[in-house]
Amino acid sequence: MAIAAVAAVSVIRGLSKGYGGKRRGKATGRTRRPSEIEAIKPVPIDRSHGDPELAALRQAARITDWPTVEAILRPIRDRNDFERLTFLVGNIEDLGGDFLLKLPNQFPSDPLALTVAGARHSAWAWEARTGYRASQVSEEQFRVFHDRLRIAEEYLYTAVELDPANAAPWYTLCVTSRGLEHGTDITRRRFEAGVKRAPGHAGLHRQMLQQLCAKWGGSHEAMHAFATKVFDAAPPGSGLGELVAQAHLEHWLDLEQGPDDVYIRDAAVVQDLRRAADASVFHPAFAPTASPYTALNTFAMAFWLADDKDSAGRLFERIGDHATKAPWRYRGDPERVFAVARQDCVKKRKK
Repeated sequence: MAIAAVAAVSVIRGLSKGYGGKRRGKATGRTRRPSEIEAIKPVPIDRSHGDPELAALRQAARITDWPTVEAILRPIRDRNDFERLTFLVGNIEDLGGDFLLKLPNQFPSDPLALTVAGARHSAWAWEARTGYRASQVSEEQFRVFHDRLRIAEEYLYTAVELDPANAAPWYTLCVTSRGLEHGTDITRRRFEAGVKRAPGHAGLHRQMLQQLCAKWGGSHEAMHAFATKVFDAAPPGSGLGELVAQAHLEHWLDLEQGPDDVYIRDAAVVQDLRRAADASVFHPAFAPTASPYTALNTFAMAFWLADDKDSAGRLFERIGDHATKAPWRYRGDPERVFAVARQDCVKKRKK
């Protein structure tokens, strides 16, 4: 397969938002002229993931309607579906304004409100830090970043004390731990506290995987070992197979241009991806209560980069227009990159 450079096209070039990524100026597949890339219509990122309940939640949060937000989230907490609770909370934490930030002032003893406020403060902190490498972030930005993370931790730990059986605060505490550079041991303790309450929680495992990435002071060996161990212990159809694909994408991202493509297209890597996909996203039992699209998009990008366009095409057909920002942002503008990748793979399957 030819790996073509498309350096002239800025939309297929970007800085990873994973806080440790690198610029990429190439597209996988046949050589494309800039005009061809520009002619491909981007696929808008739908933050509601085609999920009516999430759409209603986001609308309620936008209009500062806490009773409706609570009415959506409370039953999910009550039935201990922490995977879905974390998913829903994580998809309103990007909404600006003071509403979510000030919930603790109104409901200082409500663990659900504190969990939501903690997640919003964590996201607000990362907004201050931006997605640039540490060398490009000012001291003032880091000060604001850390101050907001500490406030988030205060709310989240209060939520843990008030509702000790809830796994959702531990998810965000894993995020804040990484931002405050507490280190692997502390993040692991928080992860273990979360999975004790929600053993198959894909989001919690995702956060632990991030902590083990080389870009956060870990190593490829530790990251892959964790992903493999979790996947091997997971039941058929589990969403935890996504960790295998995510680990290979993180490894690919950490390599220089050239060796990265050699790595992701290696026969052993492709075989590993297929094994994980067969036991997760391609398995009949795959039915996460949160959203299937995170795992589907992760595997789709990994297979696209690996030049397994048949596997990627099967996933794109299931994804439809439900593109997710991650992991496509690792290659550049996610809306454009997703559209280019989908056209490459779906067209090949139709031939």
